[in-house]
Amino acid sequence: MVLAQESVGAGLGVYLPLVLIFVLALAFATFSVLLGPLVGPSRYNKAKLSAYECGIEPSPQPLVGAGRMPVAYYVTAMLFILFDIEMVFLFPYAVSADALGLWGVFAVALFIGTFFIADAYVWRRGGLDWN
Repeated sequence: MVLAQESVGAGLGVYLPLVLIFVLALAFATFSVLLGPLVGPSRYNKAKLSAYECGIEPSPQPLVGAGRMPVAYYVTAMLFILFDIEMVFLFPYAVSADALGLWGVFAVALFIGTFFIADAYVWRRGGLDWN
């Protein structure tokens, strides 16, 4: 019975460094967020309080349609996210390709084929034109 209690206690002690790292990270984040406004400069002016987006400087008079961003920015961001997700799923396959065998090759071929169909669709619709 004593051995069982010691093994449980030893098991929890293994996680102590991890808990301490999380506590340290939380303390540092809280300290940084609370200390920044107290120590940093607080000189506000009109330029700091105005909206800034994608290098477009705000005009003194509101322009019709000036607040809209081109859709190409969003398409580029979505394509980046799709390729990023594709790489996230392909790296584990590359690591365990031998263990997965022929079924893994079929699954990855189907996965990549789906992405090629989506890429062909975006290309055909003109989503990759950089004009």
